[in-house]
Amino acid sequence: MIIRKSPKEIVKMRAAGQVVAETLTKVRKMARPGVSLKELDAMAEDNIRSHGATPTFKGYRGFPATLCTSVNEEVVHGIPSGRRLKSGDVISVDCGATLEGYIGDSAITIPVGEVPEDILHLLDVTEKSLYQAIDACVVGNRLFDISYAVQSYVEPHGYGLVREYCGHGVGTKLHEQPQVPNLGRPHTGPRLKPGWCLAIEPMVNLGTHQVETLEDEWTVVTRDRKPSAHFEHSIAITEDGPIILTDRSAFEA
Repeated sequence: MIIRKSPKEIVKMRAAGQVVAETLTKVRKMARPGVSLKELDAMAEDNIRSHGATPTFKGYRGFPATLCTSVNEEVVHGIPSGRRLKSGDVISVDCGATLEGYIGDSAITIPVGEVPEDILHLLDVTEKSLYQAIDACVVGNRLFDISYAVQSYVEPHGYGLVREYCGHGVGTKLHEQPQVPNLGRPHTGPRLKPGWCLAIEPMVNLGTHQVETLEDEWTVVTRDRKPSAHFEHSIAITEDGPIILTDRSAFEA
């Protein structure tokens, strides 16, 4: 069942989303050569808790950290470690915060130091595909119009779109219905309704779309070990168009 949120609930979800937005903005500024993944994670947890929120991911199905930190060929669900970033890396940072029972969920991929142009282009296309998908979040459109917006933007560039993982509904639980894949046939699926809150998250690989999970049973990597990019926003669908609940513009100005 897809749970529709009231306007008051959407206000609460935006408050949680802004905690995430601020946290990711601080992570982006901190992610420099020599900084460890654990240092990023500790800062993020401190920032989330300073707002009276809790890290949504920590303890979720046994996950041990506040952030998912996935470097280079790691697609999603990387566990923060003592590994130190170096120039040329890209790091996907996925963050969740729960505030007054409601969840914000967002991800960015950050270039560290001097990154090759082909990888920067991958990041640019992936992020732009997210905003193409958000533009499709209009009452009366159908669910897979969102999916097709990502697919139709990414595939002409020759990149691999991850199929095994997808976006999802979000609210008082991290993963609610519906699932929001990044590939789909347009004009199909249930019609979008006011009050739907979705976490949309394209995961795009420089090479093959195929992925596999490492022995830690969390970290997902590209099968060909080429880099991957991941961007995510939580949004609310309203009669006046989509609201980006995890918008970072107030913190990046």
